[in-house]
Amino acid sequence: MRKNFGVKSWFYPLPVLIIGTYDKNGVADAMNAAWGGLYDADKVVLCLSAGHKTTANIRERRAFTVSFATAQQVVPSDYVGIISANREPRKLEKSGFHTTKSDFVDAPLIDELPVALECEFVKVNEDGNIIGQIVNVCIDESVLGEDGKLDLGKFRPICFEPARNAYHALGEKVGNAFADGAALQ
Repeated sequence: MRKNFGVKSWFYPLPVLIIGTYDKNGVADAMNAAWGGLYDADKVVLCLSAGHKTTANIRERRAFTVSFATAQQVVPSDYVGIISANREPRKLEKSGFHTTKSDFVDAPLIDELPVALECEFVKVNEDGNIIGQIVNVCIDESVLGEDGKLDLGKFRPICFEPARNAYHALGEKVGNAFADGAALQ
């Protein structure tokens, strides 16, 4: 039997996205955002309120990176979500994250997070969400498999579980997409 919970923002899985930006003075910042995803095959959407420093940075610099938090980096990934750069200017330094400027957009890559989307700001849509054009995907070789592709078991991204305010690691392979269902044909 099912139990009804009413309207909740329980959508699974919610990837833990770390948004990297530079402010108007070129100071790097990072923010944890669970509400975001693909907007189209080559675009992302971020649901960020106007009061976030990250939102102002994106509008100012017209670029951002989207890194995926990992099981190995839970503590600093959570920290950049609970502390505002509007109140703590040394937020990124205190997190322990280090940055490298993207070669493709005017935004920082988080060195400790191995997978990132490098995005140019496109627009704020009718709902107030930020839309970005993916111009590059970069992956650290430490999370590539022997075939040269991303190995989810090495990568171990985390997702946010809103019902219990918890993080869970992803990585176990349980099937083959566009293949296993063929057994029912």
